[in-house]
Amino acid sequence: MKLWQSRFSKPTNQLVDELNASITFDHRLYRQDIAGSKAHATMLAEQGIISLEDTDLIIQGLDGIEADIAAGTLTFDISTEDIHMSIETELTRRIGDAGKRLHTARSRNDQVAVDFRLYVKDEATHVRDLCVNLLDALCNIAEQHTDTILPAYTHLQRAQPTTFAHHMMAYANMICRDVTRLDDAIARMDECPLGAGACTGTTYPIDRAATAKALGFARIAENSLDAVSDRDFALETMSALSILMMHLSRLSEEIIFWCSAECKFIELDDAFATGSSIMPQKKNPDIAELVRGKTGRVFGSLFTLLTVMKALPLAYNKDMQEDKEPVFDTLDTVSACLPVFTQMLATMIVLPENMLAACREGFLNATDCADYLVKKGMPFREAYSIVGKLVAQCTETGKALDELSLDDYRAHSDLFDQDIFQAIALETCVNLRKSAGGSAPEAVAAQIASIRVFIQQCKAENP
Repeated sequence: MKLWQSRFSKPTNQLVDELNASITFDHRLYRQDIAGSKAHATMLAEQGIISLEDTDLIIQGLDGIEADIAAGTLTFDISTEDIHMSIETELTRRIGDAGKRLHTARSRNDQVAVDFRLYVKDEATHVRDLCVNLLDALCNIAEQHTDTILPAYTHLQRAQPTTFAHHMMAYANMICRDVTRLDDAIARMDECPLGAGACTGTTYPIDRAATAKALGFARIAENSLDAVSDRDFALETMSALSILMMHLSRLSEEIIFWCSAECKFIELDDAFATGSSIMPQKKNPDIAELVRGKTGRVFGSLFTLLTVMKALPLAYNKDMQEDKEPVFDTLDTVSACLPVFTQMLATMIVLPENMLAACREGFLNATDCADYLVKKGMPFREAYSIVGKLVAQCTETGKALDELSLDDYRAHSDLFDQDIFQAIALETCVNLRKSAGGSAPEAVAAQIASIRVFIQQCKAENP
């Protein structure tokens, strides 16, 4: 018999039970549910609402249930609806009347809310740590390739020469922002809804601050209506994870491009690639493609929950049972993608010669040629026009800028001298970009050092 069945004259239809039940997916909240119940029972005893003897029995019973669930010897069926009712039913079966006193001054609404917050907070912290591991891998790669020149692209057209380290640091900065977004989300969700009751609080003399502290929350949720109906914490976490997956998807796209025979800037380790069922020569970047594909799945989960919440009046509504599966799926997906993605990057083989060869095509040093004239006093737009004509000449003759003669240059401007060839050398183009954030080795070294400090701070905050 269901705990709430006494008000009803007949049992629920089996199809209703199947639709209504969430135990098939919310069972993963059992640790958080038991932690919340233990904190609640302890507070009830401290406030004199139930006896110390009952609280001791409740905690012992909950400890036994937790151990049995973890060992796989205790399972639940859909007749118990959800993990919260399942645990309370089993507790009462084991310890009798003391188990019936656990739900005093508590509703399933604030119980679910605290369990869900605890779970999302724990998992968001775990994902944050995985992001820090990815940052470490990006820094390791960058430190090995501060002098490895490759093309930077705009519009997927070769634009200017940069370094592989500089490119990796661009993604490192994105991941840093992802970490801080998760930190912000964790800080905002760090408030305890337990004690809000069904929606308006309780008449019992409870101590909400005590349960919040026992569960590791920084503070209580200030409004009982908001406490049981808020899912902003889940939405904000999913939003942060969607942006994170977008960043991984962008890097995946580049990895797929770099692996292609048309580009061949990198080669993935055999352990992080797959083959074809029909073409024996194939080595496919399936991990990068999967991450790129799973990004859409994460986006979809975010929109699922936004749609569920968009028209709900206060306070709790059964629609909100649909909050957990998209959040669980998002957290599972991101937690699966990050470690394999990190290892894929850490083991990839970089091919510097191919990168450098690509830089010798496409006039990547054209801007530096214009800057050469500017530094000799010519207005930039005039210099830009002259170099455009030089590029047109090279295109017609099939030459690169560094293959023109000094006479070719001087036919366009007397400001050109022998040092133009050094000025447009690829190494010069990279090394002179010493401005903060630029591609010069010392500028990239500063970027790496900054990210390293960030990593150490993150590890110190969550050792």
